[in-house]
Formats: sequence, structure tokens, C-alpha cells
Amino acid sequence: MCFGDSRTASAQAWVPPAGNGSVSVTYQTIDNTGHLLTNGFEIPDGKSTDNAVFLEAEYALTDRVTISAGLPYVFARYSGPSPGILPVDSCRCWNSAWQDFGFTARYNVLNANVGLTPFVSLGVPSHDYPFQGEAVVGRGLKEFRVGLDAGRRLDVISNRLSVQGHYSYAMVEQVLDLPNNRSNAGVEGAYLLTNRLLVRGLSLWQRTHGGLRAGAAPPAPYVFAGEINTTDRYLQHDRLMRDNYWHLGASVSYSLPRVDLFASYIDYVWGRDSHMGHVFNVGASWPFSVPR
Repeated sequence: MCFGDSRTASAQAWVPPAGNGSVSVTYQTIDNTGHLLTNGFEIPDGKSTDNAVFLEAEYALTDRVTISAGLPYVFARYSGPSPGILPVDSCRCWNSAWQDFGFTARYNVLNANVGLTPFVSLGVPSHDYPFQGEAVVGRGLKEFRVGLDAGRRLDVISNRLSVQGHYSYAMVEQVLDLPNNRSNAGVEGAYLLTNRLLVRGLSLWQRTHGGLRAGAAPPAPYVFAGEINTTDRYLQHDRLMRDNYWHLGASVSYSLPRVDLFASYIDYVWGRDSHMGHVFNVGASWPFSVPR
């Protein structure tokens, strides 16, 4: 489970003015209801629940440059139904720890009717936490991401409507000399129902460039356990799977004078060597301004 990837369901093509920022708290729950094999076959087993509280701060250094930093605290529990193989799962108890520090820098190129903002991002494990099993707090891998957010306000249709998209490429720390980089992309449509209420529709996609394939049950041409065919690979497979997916969701946000409230729901509609399930986020963001 990678909290940062699941939480980031919205592009940021536009940036705030210099001296403006925000502090956010997000609560997330991920309900993993089973696994998807390499051919998409569903296995309603190996279920788990991941809950997390994510703290993040963002600040605009200039009218073009923003920086942000965040860290989640994650609670994870295995729920079966089969007995867990590892102690972290077989106890069916909650395991919790801080996960990975996240740092992002954005540079806005266009900030008018069209928004265009490249970014770089770094993820670093906060400590050497366990990564084997279902009930773990993360993968424990360093990664560096580069990407682009783009958006357009559709004033020709309505001054309340906009579309945004994003793409990022993550260069992930290698284990066992196996490539495990990935591409993430998404698109969203946003509509301002009132001056305070904003709704969005979301589509999220991931492609892993490498990783391990689990195979599938016979008579599939690529049979289980696929590329998890050595002891070393088995011990590392939880964080090295070729996780490809397509998720759909929706979000809503409401602005009050001193705080913005938001919530989102994301459903796993397609995947290979991935999980079945869904994600729910709810949180609050407090904007601030520093006199310059």
C-alpha cells in the first residue's frame, strides 16, 4: 500500500500566489477485498484494511514556485479469510507506524485560463519498517518522481467548469536488480456547483515498468506463481509486484471562511497483479497567508 499514490487524486495545474499556503489533514481508509492475478482472475482472499492519517503543508515561495512536504501514519490489519503465512498477518492485529516522507516542488509555466505546472517529488521511508505481508504500512522503497499537471478552464461552456490531467514517472529503488519504475496518469472534470461547493469526477491509471507477475491458475499460459519463483523473490514480492490498474472515483469539497473540507471515493475497476477494493478519503485544509 502506498498512501501517497492513493491520496493524490487531483491534479494541481494552477498554483497559489506568493506567500499563500495551506496545512492539511487527511484521513484515508483502503479496503483491499482481494487480489487480481496476471490475467485478471479474481481471488477474494488476502483481504486487508489500511487506515492512515496524512499531515501535509504547502507554501508558495513565489507566484510560480510552490513546495510541499507530508508524512502519513498508517494502521494496517489482515482479515483473511485464509490464515496468514507471516506473523504480521496471522495475528490479525493492527500494525501501525509512520510511513514515507514526501517532498514536492512545483514550477508553474502557465497560470491563466490554461494551467501548466511541471513538478519533481521525492519519497523516502521514515524508518526501516517491515514490508513483508499484507498488514504492512508500506513498501519501504525510495523513489524520485517527475511529472506535469495541466488544466483548462472551459469558459466557452461555463465559467464553473474545468478539466485537468496529470502524468508522473517514478524512478523506484531497485531490489534484486529488478526494475520497478512506474507511470501514473489521471484526468478529472470539476464543476463549481455554488461559490463554495466543488464536485469532481476522477479517472486514475497506473502502469508498472517491470516488477513481478504472479501468473494465474491453469490452464492460463502463464501459471501461478509466475515470476515469484525463488526464495528471494518470494520474500520481496509484496513490494515488487507489476501493479497495473485503472481506478474511477469522485470527490467533493466545500469552502468555509477559514477551512476547506473535502472527501473522495475511488473504486478499483480494473487491475493486473493488483488488488480489488476501494478507497475513501476525508479531510480538512487550513489556508494561510504570510505578509511579504
